[in-house]
Amino acid sequence: MARTLDHLDRQLIELLKVNARLPVVTLARSLGCARSTVQLRLKALEDSGVISGYTVSLKARRHDSSIRAMVLISSDSKTEFDVIKGLIRRHEIVKLYSISGRYDLCAILTTESTQELDAVIDKIRAIKGVVDTFSTIVLSTKLDRPE
Repeated sequence: MARTLDHLDRQLIELLKVNARLPVVTLARSLGCARSTVQLRLKALEDSGVISGYTVSLKARRHDSSIRAMVLISSDSKTEFDVIKGLIRRHEIVKLYSISGRYDLCAILTTESTQELDAVIDKIRAIKGVVDTFSTIVLSTKLDRPE
């Protein structure tokens, strides 16, 4: 059964997105409610699957030399499932989105060099069913909020 989120639930989730390690007392103070209310809300959000877990987010190292890129992929609709299977085998692909528009998929890649990126893109193009690709290198991150 789906849980309907009220204003307090949404505020609680937004606070946790910024810092999931905030103490319950701090959350309660920020929300203007009792600590027990926050504890009950958290348990209900977890039990209903709205909150599926807590994670560690690592900050990129200052001298991280990896190359990040977005590769837009157009595929033959009849073979899209096979294209996706081929893409998820590539360890360089860290995220894969289904998108609308001219392209069908957006792959976020991380490689150690532009030469490695070029080789990965060639391997993506070689997957049966891939019709076209468009790639762009990510220069810097201006904002990175948790989803």
